[in-house]
Amino acid sequence: MTIPYSLNMIYFGIDILLQQDPSWKQQCIGLVTNHAATTHHFIPSRKALQDHGFNITKLFSPEHGLDVKGADGAKMNDGIDTVTGLPIISLYGDKLQPSAEDLSDIDTVLFDIPDVGSRFYTYLWTLTHVLEACSKQNKKLIILDRPNPISGNLSLSEGPMLDEEHCSSFIGRWEMPIRHSCSLGELALYFNQTKNIHATIEIIKCQNWNRADFQTDWGIDFVPTSPAIRNFEAALLYPGTGLLEATNISEGRGTELSFQIAGAPWIDGKDLAIIFNHLELDDVKAVHINFTPSNSKYANEPCSGVQFKVSQVSLYNAVFTGLMFIKLIKNFYPQHFEWKPYPTNVNPSGKNHLDKLLGIANSEALFELPFHQFLQIIQQITKTKIWQKEIQPYLLY
Repeated sequence: MTIPYSLNMIYFGIDILLQQDPSWKQQCIGLVTNHAATTHHFIPSRKALQDHGFNITKLFSPEHGLDVKGADGAKMNDGIDTVTGLPIISLYGDKLQPSAEDLSDIDTVLFDIPDVGSRFYTYLWTLTHVLEACSKQNKKLIILDRPNPISGNLSLSEGPMLDEEHCSSFIGRWEMPIRHSCSLGELALYFNQTKNIHATIEIIKCQNWNRADFQTDWGIDFVPTSPAIRNFEAALLYPGTGLLEATNISEGRGTELSFQIAGAPWIDGKDLAIIFNHLELDDVKAVHINFTPSNSKYANEPCSGVQFKVSQVSLYNAVFTGLMFIKLIKNFYPQHFEWKPYPTNVNPSGKNHLDKLLGIANSEALFELPFHQFLQIIQQITKTKIWQKEIQPYLLY
């Protein structure tokens, strides 16, 4: 059946599938999803598929759980979905990959989870574990693709490229940049080939996505993808402000502006905004803000800091900006700034978190360099010409 497409409306892979009547519709289907995965009319994908007669028999959920409410890094348990009545198997609990038993009564696996375009956002790595499981158990994997909300413009991709030998983890298993500028379907094709996984996969493409477009160009409201990524601005800033997890600077968790603000009780936000703006980054400015997180770092303590305002999203380099910001604070507040562990379900000690986020070993040492030398190095390591060349054969749009 042909969809009467609107040229101004994005249609996700789920929307395309719902217009079809595939031969596997009545097979036993396992769906990897969460509540952020919806049709373009905001119907949860699992509900829409069930209502259209797809024989979904089991759900698998990633970090934050099926309801997308679990705290960052918190273990998620199995359960029962209140929307569909189906059993939920957690892929962020005691295991990260579906077991042979989990897939023994499944014929086809569907994957539909929105991504935010950053390597250290874990939904991509759940996909890679599902890829491997489907290959081992000889199950077909069908990926319902979605656009990258912070655009598919590869000239905006940013490194560093991940050092697999020293920095592989669940927030970055394999070599790729922090900001990848791809859809999950494209990354699945790339890793399936380059990592010799050899899973049988099919990508149901989204429609009407221009790679240069950002989520704000889609004509669809942003659906929060996790407790701290509540809007487009948070997603856009996240590849840079996410690095603050490895420090004692609040990244805004416990407020309505997670990843859009940064501060601490010992920071003078007014001075910091002035210092940051003197960098003269044309695409972003900092404004002073006071905030009190309800949880996470500095819970219930008044903090002073800055809110980042991106003026030109098509030029914004989040990783570069995040690195510069941390260097500024370390230089201006040496008596207060600290690197901090970040314990999670997949890294209980929380050690070496900056290495895992950046994807390079001994990364804290970079920040000990003189400013001009630090600037030269980060300008170099954030370039991604190798990535742009390597991913090219796998692009779908």
